[in-house]
Amino acid sequence: MTLTRPRTRRAPLVRGVAIASVAALAAVAFAGCSSSSAAMLSTEKMPFVLSGVTNVKRVAQLTGHDSLNKTARYEIAGQDLGSMFQAGGKTWFVFGDTFGQREDGLTGGGGTEWRSNALAYTTDTDPTDGIRFDGYISDDLGWATELIDSKKVDGTEMTTIPTYGFEANGAMYLDYMSVKHWGEPGEWETNYAGFAKSTDDGRTWTKLAAPRWAGDSNFVQVSVSKRDGDLYFWGVTHGRFGGVQLMKVPEKDVEKQSAYRYFSGTASNGAPRWSADIAAATTIVDDTVGELSVVWNDYLSRWIMTYTDGGGDGTAIREGATPWGPWGDKHTLVSSSDVPGLYSPYMLPQYTENGGRTIYFTLSVWDPYNVYWYKADLVRQG
Repeated sequence: MTLTRPRTRRAPLVRGVAIASVAALAAVAFAGCSSSSAAMLSTEKMPFVLSGVTNVKRVAQLTGHDSLNKTARYEIAGQDLGSMFQAGGKTWFVFGDTFGQREDGLTGGGGTEWRSNALAYTTDTDPTDGIRFDGYISDDLGWATELIDSKKVDGTEMTTIPTYGFEANGAMYLDYMSVKHWGEPGEWETNYAGFAKSTDDGRTWTKLAAPRWAGDSNFVQVSVSKRDGDLYFWGVTHGRFGGVQLMKVPEKDVEKQSAYRYFSGTASNGAPRWSADIAAATTIVDDTVGELSVVWNDYLSRWIMTYTDGGGDGTAIREGATPWGPWGDKHTLVSSSDVPGLYSPYMLPQYTENGGRTIYFTLSVWDPYNVYWYKADLVRQG
């Protein structure tokens, strides 16, 4: 395969002004809670406790010829994203546009041997020195294979980008977006978002006809978490200039479009309201959000959300009392002044230390268009 991809695509942060964040909760005496599912979904009002991050450090390079994983053996010179999920006793790393050969000095996506997506896997449970891949889903030549095909025609379907993966009912799923056209930095047009499914440990994938969401909906890019038999999807629209909404579905009904319910606000007692009408969905984080990741954090006893800040400040982190919020003010996770061209900070709950105080995450860098492993310490008030 010698396809060469046009070099216009998602790009480093250069534009926009961040919208004001959600107003903070009124201070209430804090009662500590455990990491049980009840605490994760509690409607009890609690004050915010995250005051920022410190000791941000690059730990290792995960992809590329000079990386910890020496990905040239999989015919990978450059790729981005790297969201993570667990299934079948492995951690899976989900990548976007992947290129086998790149010219020296090339910035951003581009090159030959273009695949729209790729999937690595690992049994490495120690995040402290980087993550060593056991392998990639590969073809007979040993090259990382494309999981979800695309037409690779600009203005029709340029590429298919997985935004998150998850396990449900014994199968593996990738939520992906069909990208019609890469536009200005931080903007792109999408045809739809939907699922691809694998029942053979990731070796082959089938696009599902349903469920799907329109390309201008608020669920084009998602982060997924499973709690008490339900799958929660935090979603944003195409690009990096919209807010976050939330939907959920019983795990057993994950392939039924009609089973999805959209968060539409809270009752007077703080209980969430859910609607079958996507038009009723309310925004839970009002910001310039792209490529988001949401996990539960034991150290804070809070949900934490990381994302690309389309306003140009780099990557951000927030805490949430419940999946639907309230969500606190954003703090800078890694700034674009420290790491120019950064985007896509993805977490996995299992990759932490110090009781969750230290978080590890992937981070993409536009130049040299590869994925790195970072760490940061959460700073808790009080």
